[in-house]
Amino acid sequence: MDHFNFINGHLHVEQVDVSAIVEQHGSPVYLYSAQTLKNHYAVLQNAFSALAPLICFSVKSCSNLSVLKLLVDQGSGLDVVSGGELYRALMAGVTADKIVFAGVGKSHEEISYAVDVGVFLFNVESEAELLRLDAVASAAGKRVKVAIRVNPDVVDAGTHEKTATGGRQTKFGIPIERAYELFTPKRYASVDVVGIHIHLGSPIPSAHTYLSALDKIEEMVNRLQAADCPIEFINIGGGFPAQYSTESNPVCSLTETGSHICGRLQELKRLGLRFIIEPGRSISANAGVLLTTVEYIKQGWDRKIAIVDAGMNVLLRPTLYGANHVIWPTRFGDFSGHWTALSESVREAGAAPLEEVDIVGPICETGDHFALGRPLPVLEDASLLAIFSCGAYGMSMASQYNSRGRPPEVLVEGAHAKLIRRRETHDDLIAHERCGLENT
Repeated sequence: MDHFNFINGHLHVEQVDVSAIVEQHGSPVYLYSAQTLKNHYAVLQNAFSALAPLICFSVKSCSNLSVLKLLVDQGSGLDVVSGGELYRALMAGVTADKIVFAGVGKSHEEISYAVDVGVFLFNVESEAELLRLDAVASAAGKRVKVAIRVNPDVVDAGTHEKTATGGRQTKFGIPIERAYELFTPKRYASVDVVGIHIHLGSPIPSAHTYLSALDKIEEMVNRLQAADCPIEFINIGGGFPAQYSTESNPVCSLTETGSHICGRLQELKRLGLRFIIEPGRSISANAGVLLTTVEYIKQGWDRKIAIVDAGMNVLLRPTLYGANHVIWPTRFGDFSGHWTALSESVREAGAAPLEEVDIVGPICETGDHFALGRPLPVLEDASLLAIFSCGAYGMSMASQYNSRGRPPEVLVEGAHAKLIRRRETHDDLIAHERCGLENT
């Protein structure tokens, strides 16, 4: 998080003091660093440069239009999993020939929409989906290209069970041995099956997991080519890790992972195959923070409880996945620097005392918490806290549970902070329900 710095003890995003953003837009609020997004995209691009892949950022990880447009302006394509995400992608300015449409349950309407706008590639997850896509494309008088998502039965022990998608017990993909017959040339009237797609889950902390899956994909390519089935694309998905802990380095750096994967795929590149990757959290996670304010401090049975104004409706990951985010007051101490300095301060906190505290939200659920028994400096009512690494699967998973409006989003670039989504109002909460009260 190179662009999240403590300057004279005050947290800044790039050149902006976060307290100024809260004063203007209230709390809770999501903040993103434009430069971090750009830098992370460039790092990933460099890590996989030996393959020159089409990079399609995963819209589901951070779907704000302004964030998507920023990445599109850097040259990114977009990976979408619904008709709504396809609409967002087009509104963000990406061209259809840089959109890959994935997802296990595409409806007839979504497929028709994607065929109509001419997306670059469909990642297909079942035989039934192929038949539906073929019928829709035929009715529209168009030909479409498809990559078959295969399930390689490869699972990483470091990936949460709810986000591991490469094993045989998940709903994703087609078992490899069942998939071969789908590549038969001219099997479908309007569909060309020309690609293989895998996605093993997220995050995948070990490059070895990718390599184990690619062993099976290489064998598959060889068998298909021997049977005169043309293969043009290998889509290796995403799931590349981000840094959530206070350690100075991620478990497996993106550069190392990219080097291993590129080395393994060089032979397929020499055969003329092209490549696609679909990163999400590796670009956006550490580009965002959630700011939240302490409403109350109370004494529990065993330790203090800090009740903040953000809840699981704003950031679901700790409740859903047991995710562990760094949390720290936005004004504390006199240290400066960036992520490493923050890490050292979390561990040592200078001469200030730490106390274990539960950081919980206002939602009427026991699971509504961000950290339990977390050592933090002594907090007070109105203390402003930063929850780090929230740029992926934060706002995109937010809800209106307990009839709480979703927070605003702000994009910071240099000394400029731009509102990119306004805070939802009470009227927003019921806007789609007014129809039920009309003429009654």
